[in-house]
Amino acid sequence: MQVNIHEAKTNLSRLIEKVAKGQEVVIAKAGKPVAQLVPFRPRGGKKTLGTARGIGELKEGWDAPLTDQEMADWFGL
Repeated sequence: MQVNIHEAKTNLSRLIEKVAKGQEVVIAKAGKPVAQLVPFRPRGGKKTLGTARGIGELKEGWDAPLTDQEMADWFGL
């Protein structure tokens, strides 16, 4: 279904009811589509920390400070 901006402003509540029932509504300006109303779909479940556990390994000393030469190599100096 396509409606112009004026009609969308005038009938927003009715359009939202249609969208809630699964219908998509395109809002047009001068006959050209500029926006779309679609039903809201919540994202997946709650994000959990630690989901990468077991994927890789950190070598011992991975967090040791870099030497001056390692820093120079890292930054291309």
